Amino acid sequence: MDGMNGVEDVAAARMTGLTGAMAEAVVAVEAYVAAATLAARTSLSLPDGKPDRAAFERHQHRAHGLSWVATYLETLRQTAGWATRLEADGEFGDVEALLSQILFSDYLAQLVGGIPMNQGEMIRPHELDCLTASDALFAAPAVRRLILEGKTPASLDAAARLLPDALARNTVEHTGLDETMDMVRDQFAKFASTRIKPVAHGWHLRNEYIPMDVVNEMAELGVFGLTIPEEYGGLGMGKTAMCVVSEELSRGYIGTGSLGTRSEIAAELILIGGTDEQKQKWLPAIASGEILPTAVFTEPNTGSDLGSLRTRAIKSADGQYYEVTGNKTWITHPVRADLMTLLARTDPTTNNFSGLSMLLAEKPRGTDAEPFPAEGMTGGEIEVLGYRGMKEYEIGFDAFKVKTENLLGGKEGQGFKHLMATFESARIQTAARAVGVAQNAFEIGLRYALDRSQFGQPIFNFPRVSNKLVMMAAELVGVRQLTYFSARQKDDGKRCDLEAGMAKLLAARVAWAAADNALQIHGGNGFALEYPISRILQDARILNIFEGAGEVQAMVIARRLIEGGN
Repeated sequence: MDGMNGVEDVAAARMTGLTGAMAEAVVAVEAYVAAATLAARTSLSLPDGKPDRAAFERHQHRAHGLSWVATYLETLRQTAGWATRLEADGEFGDVEALLSQILFSDYLAQLVGGIPMNQGEMIRPHELDCLTASDALFAAPAVRRLILEGKTPASLDAAARLLPDALARNTVEHTGLDETMDMVRDQFAKFASTRIKPVAHGWHLRNEYIPMDVVNEMAELGVFGLTIPEEYGGLGMGKTAMCVVSEELSRGYIGTGSLGTRSEIAAELILIGGTDEQKQKWLPAIASGEILPTAVFTEPNTGSDLGSLRTRAIKSADGQYYEVTGNKTWITHPVRADLMTLLARTDPTTNNFSGLSMLLAEKPRGTDAEPFPAEGMTGGEIEVLGYRGMKEYEIGFDAFKVKTENLLGGKEGQGFKHLMATFESARIQTAARAVGVAQNAFEIGLRYALDRSQFGQPIFNFPRVSNKLVMMAAELVGVRQLTYFSARQKDDGKRCDLEAGMAKLLAARVAWAAADNALQIHGGNGFALEYPISRILQDARILNIFEGAGEVQAMVIARRLIEGGN
């Protein structure tokens, strides 16, 4: 690589007074986002200040763009806070400084010039009626300095020189988490490196289930009871621990990271809405891995419109059972599951959220030969590009019986309320999975770039290659801190649907970009199925769809912003 040499040059590429400049830039971005939000309210609100649904549909581009600028603000705010804490502890080293200044430079420039909501859609200041505020943002001394000095050929080169050392660590940067979380990360990183990474690509290519011996080892490590209270046999840890574990498992293979989500959703539903008897019966078995749950919510032609669900659950004449009839789709890991958290309409006179209830539906485990050995239940596999290892199914119910005692909470009509209460955790966990996928893409791309020689030198030496890897690492710094922040909010008992939504929205884009760029670094080899990066690209694509597609997520964030974010 041309340009700088040695430790002195790396240090010279660091901006002086960086953490102070970052903090000042955040204040300037706060003013910009406040102006964008105020301007948006004129076209997206009713006279009483509430969101105007029709206006949101007419002005989707603007509404979703507001979500993105606000997400960038929160990402920069959390990154600046992390940097300040590290600096106070004497741990804000060269790699942390260079990556954070590059992230700030890039994201600030995008705020001024245009943010990519995806590959083909940008949101620019004039589309938010914020040209004056955008000019003021660029004129702010700290913002202007970070844009012009933060991401330069010299700083990119200096950061690239530090990246090879990252292959010996679990993360490029010091995450700022405590010693306990570092120990948790080390444990699951070792598990993923030894038990998952060497064989995951074979599972994917053969469309095989994650072997039960691996699932059982995950259970022994406490994956399925991580956030379940100790009184119910769990580890009683918080959502931050869930993020670390999900990240490391997904860094090995997204399927193993996602297995924990099944138990996380089911356990939270039962903790939030279950009776004492239901908690005592189900939570210890979920925590130990004896019971593998699956979520059965989505229906054909409904997607995110849960209020229009048609699957019905009618109580039998003797009152002993609900008989469930209807169709569900995109059900993950249902064949080997023992318990379905099943959302159904128990009041057939309704056509909205009010008639929905959550059932804890027991079923026997199936096999590929006989996937659903239960009366009143059939299904067929949905073949998918990636996100394998658990398998997706369409399921049909025809008078499938569920004991009335398994109505969650013992009261009908609470299903949508129960489900909504789990969305925060589900989206935090999805963001963590995306971080793990992005980290894996970065590492595989970096290793390939260092090993692959062209024109007499490693391709890593070419700036268009190393710059891609630097930007992956820089974006990982920001989205990791945003995800941890949403987890801390949840652990502190605060409402965090806004923060969780932002983390999920950005993490999905970061994972896709990292996978796409890592494949580009592989050149033609990346297009060959034998190379793991081909799988990672396929796995990354789902992250912007499930747990709320990016467009739906952006709309939810925008509504909260228009409402005042409270």
